[in-house]
Amino acid sequence: MAREDVKTLSDADLQGRLADLKREQLNLRFQAATQQLEKPSRVREVRRTIARIKTEQTARARAAAVEGRN
Repeated sequence: MAREDVKTLSDADLQGRLADLKREQLNLRFQAATQQLEKPSRVREVRRTIARIKTEQTARARAAAVEGRN
């Protein structure tokens, strides 16, 4: 998921996508532990997408806080 894709999603969509990715990350961790991981690069992809989503959520929260002060 590209940075532009993350910015276009609504807050609820971001939250849902984050939950899905965390679940996938857990499954990937179990697969890695049992030597059944087919695509090791997917672990990195998921981790970075989670970071992108959290970064966007933080940016939106800060923007809302700044608007709230004005």
